[in-house]
Amino acid sequence: MIRMRAILFLNGEFPKKKEFYEELNIDENNLFCADGGARKALELNLVPREVWGDFDSLDTDEIEELRKKKVVLKSFNKDKDFTDSELLIDYLDKSKYTEILVVGGTGKRIDHFLTNINLIFKYPQLKFITEKETIFFVKKKEVIEDEKGSIISFIPFSDEVIDLTLKGFKYSLEKFLLKRGEALCMSNILIEERAIVEYTSGKLLGIITRDK
Repeated sequence: MIRMRAILFLNGEFPKKKEFYEELNIDENNLFCADGGARKALELNLVPREVWGDFDSLDTDEIEELRKKKVVLKSFNKDKDFTDSELLIDYLDKSKYTEILVVGGTGKRIDHFLTNINLIFKYPQLKFITEKETIFFVKKKEVIEDEKGSIISFIPFSDEVIDLTLKGFKYSLEKFLLKRGEALCMSNILIEERAIVEYTSGKLLGIITRDK
């Protein structure tokens, strides 16, 4: 299957290092922004394919610059039932993107951050990335490659995660019952180039932390 990747700028905190964005291979065909995320794109001299939102986070000059660059602007009423982020993510999901990398989805307001994280369980192809972290939905059989030496934490988002098995980690598990609120799976370490996570039921969030 051909993997289609979209990069989505939200309106949270953004990495400061230019190298971070260069490594993402961003171009005008795969970059989308939700409202204020477009400001970061303009700062980086990047032209997004589309910008969605009620545009309360952009000033008139920024909106005009986007128009001059022929960016598609999709405007919504401020009193809508969904956030700008979810409207755009749902569109990308229906457009058959198999991976959606979200930048600027952390920091600032905690309610926005937690709402964004919960979207992972509705749209499992979402990954929230920062300079040092990747936050992702852990599938019932998840293979993690090329992360040897990284720290990884698993956080249950259901009452139970049943039969959790970890292979290729410093602290392995075999058919373990992980309950909501337990911290047993925090700060594990990947010790193999190819590690495997398996479980039979539940909802599990993964966070990879790299010391770079």
